[in-house]
Amino acid sequence: MTVTTTPESSSLVLPTALTLHDSALEAIQRGWRVFPQAPRSKRPAITRWEQRATLEPDTIHRWWTRFPDSNVGIACGPSGLLVLDLDAAHGPVPDQWANLGVAHGRDVIALLAARARQRDPVDTLIVATPRGEHRYFRRPPGTTLRSTIGDRGRGLGWRADTRGPGAAVTAPGSIGRNGLPYTIVRDLPIADLPGWLVAALTPPPPPPRPPHAPVLAATSRRVVAYVNAAVSAESRNVATAEKGQRHITLYAAAAALGELLANGWITDHAITHHLTEAARRHLGIADFTWNELTSTIRDGIAKGRRTRRVLSDRPYTPRH
Repeated sequence: MTVTTTPESSSLVLPTALTLHDSALEAIQRGWRVFPQAPRSKRPAITRWEQRATLEPDTIHRWWTRFPDSNVGIACGPSGLLVLDLDAAHGPVPDQWANLGVAHGRDVIALLAARARQRDPVDTLIVATPRGEHRYFRRPPGTTLRSTIGDRGRGLGWRADTRGPGAAVTAPGSIGRNGLPYTIVRDLPIADLPGWLVAALTPPPPPPRPPHAPVLAATSRRVVAYVNAAVSAESRNVATAEKGQRHITLYAAAAALGELLANGWITDHAITHHLTEAARRHLGIADFTWNELTSTIRDGIAKGRRTRRVLSDRPYTPRH
């Protein structure tokens, strides 16, 4: 995408007219694996979008011939990206952040950088979004950095989300539901994710487990209490997810409960039932559809069930 900038800084000027097909081709030239999203939406237009995201121009041509108005989604995991998704406030700023002078997700990152005695990480590719900005970074090889939401779990802070494996961002050239474009405003080479952010986002190792340790029975009091706490916490997160965070919150909840399924502590049906009931209130809001609800739960469970959850002595804490 061609952009114009002012001498002072990379100020936003609207892009030259490109079709969404052109934007998809530009994205794959940057090495990003892409897939179609619904028009003016972040909702995937295809199933198994992460697995099917492509670098092939012929596939791009077929998809955007079929879906010419589709936005361009970037699968962060296969593209090797970790993207900071920084948004402005919607409503009052929570007191704990307002007291620190924070009014935007970018303020959170600047504050964390100052606390770590590091520079604010702005020297990378930055895309203006309809509600804020995306900062693109290369994800360190061999790391298992989960996507995060606000200050939940190992999240960075209010309005400072991260998008990594299992998540997507909408590419430059796409259009938001309010008609505003996603536009590159700082076209620099994508930087490595700074070490202090890697450390902040890296989950602690699981507690040591003896070789061949038996999995606790699903009927044990400890497991029953843990599973009930997990279902309650993840359902609450899904039910209270804000606009723009519904998909990633639902996916993370399904993946977390899928780890319990791997141990035989809960059934696929139970996970689907509880998360469907929690997410039902979001249907019809900001293009959140029944198909997206069911496919997101299914994909999250499939990811989570590949890893068994190891119990610790700590109470259940959502891990996204």
